[in-house]
Amino acid sequence: MDEQNFNPVTPENHENDELNKNTNSETLNDLEINTNPTKDFFYFVADLLKTGIIVFIIAFSLRYFVVQPFIVDGESMMPNFINNEYLLAEKVSYLAGEPKRGDVVIFRYPGNPRVSYIKRVIALPHEKVSIKDNKVTVFNEKNPNGIILDESLYLPSNTLTLTPGNENEYEKSTGENEYFVMGDNRQHSSDSREWGVLPKSNIIGRSWLTLLPVNKFGPDKRVNYTGVSLESLLFAYRN
Repeated sequence: MDEQNFNPVTPENHENDELNKNTNSETLNDLEINTNPTKDFFYFVADLLKTGIIVFIIAFSLRYFVVQPFIVDGESMMPNFINNEYLLAEKVSYLAGEPKRGDVVIFRYPGNPRVSYIKRVIALPHEKVSIKDNKVTVFNEKNPNGIILDESLYLPSNTLTLTPGNENEYEKSTGENEYFVMGDNRQHSSDSREWGVLPKSNIIGRSWLTLLPVNKFGPDKRVNYTGVSLESLLFAYRN
């Protein structure tokens, strides 16, 4: 008869059996790790620098190519934009396309590029603007007889669009890559009526999102001039 060896069941043997079961019978040993405090410190600094550079590149790209924060200074765009309003301007739209009529744009003031202004686009390149009897009329290739802008979407009914020097009529034409802009607070706005057309190269971006004050938080909607759509222009011209 074959002789069989039996190990007595003890707490130590039971603990070893459980360890082997949980580790697939592999032997676990404490590994000795060689440490070098000086080298470890330089590795830490290097990782920190790499992380900082990546964060800087992302922040730089967002700041100069995607969005840029601004604080409204003054009341030239009231009641739609108030003094000290904190907003973000987005730049992507104008990298791939052109400013639209009705867009609220932030730009470098042509008289002093170190100063930023916020105004609304009224006329596009190769158009003529006429201001008379508190009405803004736009003339362009598709509407040579002109069409009066319906500005009730963003101007209070009692708003007065005055001419420089209170002249009877004011006219201004835009050239290539030039825009005519005005503030919504027409009686208290330094805009194209005063200093002329706005070159596209001065435009920084379009007002996109209001952050503060909290009660105004939300995206800034773009204006859709139904009265100056292609269909409306053709209809007005034929009639």
